[in-house]
Amino acid sequence: MNWMPTQSGPTPRSLTAQTTMPGPAMLTDRYELTMLSSWIADGVQDRKAVFEAFGRRLPHGRRYGVVAGLGRLLPLLRDFRFAPAELAYLRDVGAITKDCAGYLEGWQFRGDVDAYREGDCYFAGSPVLTVSGTLGDVLVETLVLSVLNFDSAIASAAARMVTAAEGRPIIEMGSRRTHEQSALAAARAAYLAGVTATSNLAAGYLYGIPTTGTAAHAFTMSYRDERDAFASQVRALGAGTSLLVDTYDSEQGIRTAVATAGTGLGAIRIDSGDDLGEEARKARALLDSLGATQTRILVTSDLDEYNIAAMADAPVDGFGVGTRLVTGSRGGPNCGMVFKLVAVADADGPDAPLRPVEKRAKGKVSVGGRKIAYRVLDDTGYAVQERIVLRHVPDSSEAFPGRVLTLPVMRGGRIVHEPTLEEIRTFHAQVMAELPPGALDVADSSIGAHLAATL
Repeated sequence: MNWMPTQSGPTPRSLTAQTTMPGPAMLTDRYELTMLSSWIADGVQDRKAVFEAFGRRLPHGRRYGVVAGLGRLLPLLRDFRFAPAELAYLRDVGAITKDCAGYLEGWQFRGDVDAYREGDCYFAGSPVLTVSGTLGDVLVETLVLSVLNFDSAIASAAARMVTAAEGRPIIEMGSRRTHEQSALAAARAAYLAGVTATSNLAAGYLYGIPTTGTAAHAFTMSYRDERDAFASQVRALGAGTSLLVDTYDSEQGIRTAVATAGTGLGAIRIDSGDDLGEEARKARALLDSLGATQTRILVTSDLDEYNIAAMADAPVDGFGVGTRLVTGSRGGPNCGMVFKLVAVADADGPDAPLRPVEKRAKGKVSVGGRKIAYRVLDDTGYAVQERIVLRHVPDSSEAFPGRVLTLPVMRGGRIVHEPTLEEIRTFHAQVMAELPPGALDVADSSIGAHLAATL
């Protein structure tokens, strides 16, 4: 393969000349079309095939992952087709052959999709999403991984932060640390994993997520005196507002905040300090001495599950998380899922038998065959194992002390599973209650998956 960029035909139009964003089908890598063009040349593009998305391993220190993004992905798959202008572009740049262009003119995704429910936990080797269709359905690979990898990474990190917070609310406030569209996906994924609210107004508008926010240091610095800034905010929003007290000096800021808003001040926010837990202890003592015993303390500043857990005994009433959530808690916003062919027919026709296929390269092994996954529970209701069996459909005659994890979400390109975000959030809380206490430990560890996935 020539790794240098190649161009055949007319120079592609400038991106600045585009007036509309391309459709979901264009959110793909060119090599998908290289494969499709080759299969079309061989006449095998419509042979039955099964593809599977899974993670070979969990990120360092993680004992579980959280599936997220399915609610965003399914509508994109439903609308996965190439518009005439998009096909013209692909022909112009030589991304597809003439026969491939003809094939795609009337093509749209009509495959079946089975997946773990959004909000469920997954482990190394879990068959998180399965596409059953034809070889041509490989086109959805890039989009599937783009959505699942980002959203699941955010939800996995958020779930650990929620656990570390031990019931105290968490605000997602990472919009300024990621792409503007990624910010929406991050807010949604974090909310379904238990985060209380978001600072992103678009996420609140689109998904109904509660929104909240305080003020920036720039607001305080825009006034000649900190007292004047606080007085302005209290006049506009009432004494129940949250005042950012650490622009100049936290102790003096707290005294000024209480003097301005009174002992009914809603909350203070602390955004700096080498030891936020100690800063919170000092703040609590000072607030109490000033009579503001009900004023809450919110802390922010590059928080993740590790330093949230370190503040377990600190008098913190809530946390604001941003950078380490949306850019990845010490690991990047990607959970390493891959999309592999696991079964293919060697003959044409809907009744052709499927042959399991697998990758054997060192360090990148995949297991062939269509799979069904079960979560095995003990007598107390705790999950003790994830059992994966090679089978196309669940066997009702086989008793498992748990639940089937893979369920139909699309049939023939039509969505058949559409829970609300609140239903997903509730389901996730139930799943987390199944995990044994050891799996919820947020200590940095290289143990990997807590529950063994077996065949």
